[in-house]
Amino acid sequence: MNESNKKTIGQEGEDIAADYLLKNGFELVTRNYRFGHGEIDIIVKDKSDGYLVFVEVKTRQNLEFGEPEYAITKSKIKQLKKIAESYLYEKEIKEVECRFDVIAIIWNRETKPQITHYRNAFD
Repeated sequence: MNESNKKTIGQEGEDIAADYLLKNGFELVTRNYRFGHGEIDIIVKDKSDGYLVFVEVKTRQNLEFGEPEYAITKSKIKQLKKIAESYLYEKEIKEVECRFDVIAIIWNRETKPQITHYRNAFD
């Protein structure tokens, strides 16, 4: 798979995830928040508990390389935490409960997306 196709699948996966979140009681804050060399795919507010949620989306067309969520390494988690801290600092957000969720999507454009939502995926 070429790099632009990979990017397109990833972007479409993020669109699917954002749509899923909006339909399931979340309010969109921002998408693709960039800091340094990394980004947080989606930031939402969970209307059920008021948490600010940093969401990492992983999309795969098949299981050839394993479940999508297994692509989230310790270094990726460390990077996501750093970006989230930067977001909170930049926006001067204090005293808000936060968590990290992961949305794993298996989808190849010919089938309905298979979405798995991991709440509070890591600390």
